[in-house]
Amino acid sequence: MKLKIILMTAFILNIGFAQAANKGGFFVEPMLTYERGEGEVDFPQPFNSSDTDVNGFGVGARIGFHVFESIFIGADGRYSMPRFEDSSINQKTDAKAWNYGPVVGIQMPTTFGLRIWGGYIMDGELDPDKDRNVDVKFSEGTGYRVGAGIKLGIVSLNLEYQDMKYDKTKIEEAGVFTPGYSTRNIELDNSSWILSASFPISL
Repeated sequence: MKLKIILMTAFILNIGFAQAANKGGFFVEPMLTYERGEGEVDFPQPFNSSDTDVNGFGVGARIGFHVFESIFIGADGRYSMPRFEDSSINQKTDAKAWNYGPVVGIQMPTTFGLRIWGGYIMDGELDPDKDRNVDVKFSEGTGYRVGAGIKLGIVSLNLEYQDMKYDKTKIEEAGVFTPGYSTRNIELDNSSWILSASFPISL
């Protein structure tokens, strides 16, 4: 499935590159982000699920091309260091997270204007630090992100909604046990609101 998505993205980008050479151009868009999210860790029966919070700052960037200055297509990558909290064991610890995927959007071709976009998250990871003698890592995250922003000169002020599911969990330590094994029976669902300031630069 991921291979098909990668091939489809590459095909779209290849078409876009040809069009961008004649009717648009390339761009890079670094950004600063703040994420506020909540979710749930789903354990297999008979265990109960636990509530989670993921809040914190991060950085990111988009790179791609635009056509007629109104349509943009590219790749979106994010890295953050949020605070992770899990209600089941009262865990509160720092974490590292990343994700990436393709993005498509439209914008008003003016110095001041509205922008709207949507993207698919192809892969991602959330790795909380060890706390309460528990150390786990959530990976194979997929999902989507939609957002809107207002461009004010060289700055775009943005609000996005992100929904992700991490299908794989690696249990590196649990109490006195250090199993170091991965399972697909424990999943993390997380949805977030993301505020950001980005700086679209035409190349």
